[in-house]
Amino acid sequence: MSGPERDTNQRLARNVGELLQELRVAQNGVQVLFGFLLSVVFTDSYRKAGDFVHVTHVVVVILTASSAGFLIAPAAWHRVLFRRGAREEIVGRASRFVVIGLVLLAAAMAGTVLVIGYVVFGGIVGGVLGGGIGLLFVSLWFALPKAFDGRDQDSPR
Repeated sequence: MSGPERDTNQRLARNVGELLQELRVAQNGVQVLFGFLLSVVFTDSYRKAGDFVHVTHVVVVILTASSAGFLIAPAAWHRVLFRRGAREEIVGRASRFVVIGLVLLAAAMAGTVLVIGYVVFGGIVGGVLGGGIGLLFVSLWFALPKAFDGRDQDSPR
């Protein structure tokens, strides 16, 4: 293996390792949320809730399960493809899966806050709370990183 090829393989191996490490944080969050959402249906309060809560809850469960699928997929792809020398493919696809998984997770968390806000405070406040949390996640996870231009990387904050 030549120098540039070895450097590329090392970079790709490092990228895969970093990506899988970063996923551990999101995977834990989505799994805890999923468990909570599954347990809620067995409460008396849930049984007494109206159609809006039930439908929104089911949508949130589907969003959460879908998010889990996308966030766990990179580990599965790595396991299936790592001996085939497909690291570049793994990194490219996994990065897309993570973004999709995070979008779904943000929607699921906003939906969860919407349902809780709706039950506790009513429709308008629930909508504002859910929308506000959704906006927070979009800002922190996507808009601010995209706006980062790399200046002042070395200056302490």
